[in-house]
Amino acid sequence: MRRREFITLLGGATSAHAWPLAARAQAQKMLRIGMASVLPRDAPFMIAFDKRMRELGYAEEQNVAVEYLKLTEPAEYAAGIKELVKRHVDVIIAQGPEVTLKSAMSATSTIPIVMVAIDYDPFARGYVTSLAHPTGNVTGIFFQQIELSAKRLEIAKELVPGLRSAAVLWDSGSADQFQSLKNAGENLGIKIFAVEMRNPPYNYAAAWESVPAEYRSMLILPTSGIFFRDRQEIANLTVERRIPAMFVFREWVDAGGLVSYGASLTGLFARAAEYVDKLAKGAATSDLPIEQPTKFQLVLNLKTAKEIGLTIPEATLLRADEVIE
Repeated sequence: MRRREFITLLGGATSAHAWPLAARAQAQKMLRIGMASVLPRDAPFMIAFDKRMRELGYAEEQNVAVEYLKLTEPAEYAAGIKELVKRHVDVIIAQGPEVTLKSAMSATSTIPIVMVAIDYDPFARGYVTSLAHPTGNVTGIFFQQIELSAKRLEIAKELVPGLRSAAVLWDSGSADQFQSLKNAGENLGIKIFAVEMRNPPYNYAAAWESVPAEYRSMLILPTSGIFFRDRQEIANLTVERRIPAMFVFREWVDAGGLVSYGASLTGLFARAAEYVDKLAKGAATSDLPIEQPTKFQLVLNLKTAKEIGLTIPEATLLRADEVIE
């Protein structure tokens, strides 16, 4: 996969709030990285993170150790992050939903936090006050995907000519994305029928059955940790039920989903590894401006389109960044 390009906002002065990792390294040789997630340790983004760390000269259990806590549901994030702090990690990766960053910031004001904000806007929510000049102990990457909701609906209209309605499944980790989709639908003349998913494990088949027939022309699925974990199950359902479905990340398309539009998830986490490396070499969080991806990829699964009986318009095929056949 091609490397994603990022825009770096320049600026930043050294902060006294975040203790540089180089200072911590004087006390212990091993760099300890803490992460908590509802996703397994071998998730694609973690593979990308580990690969980039190796490229930067880190070897597991030689000079780096990843404390990875596998959670069962989002309600466990607060306790999970507190446990990482108790384990004296040197840096925390706060990836995915808002609750991850919120929990990390509540648990520590000194351990550097590298966020990969995927399901929310950390600036709008007040977690960071400047992208160019991070304050406190937080820096990292902000994927402004909430702003891409309108674009995804526009692509959906191209794929299903005459589209006037669609279904959206959402959960606590994708609430902001859902609201953005709802607003975009109103502007584009697409009526949205929403199904809120609660209490994992989710019953996706039952959720789809609750969607009225007139809204089954398209499924728009935002992303969350639970949705990403269940991506194979969701992709299988859309193929079995012949549902045209729009996703956020290409990993759903790799699993058999129809189409995705967004940044490279693996690229975001490879970049997060580079943040960790810079912190380990002495940078403070305030030295590292918060970045946003500027390249977004349209990926189509032509095999799935054929299976569900959908003809992809030639114009959409031509501007796709990748077509899986």
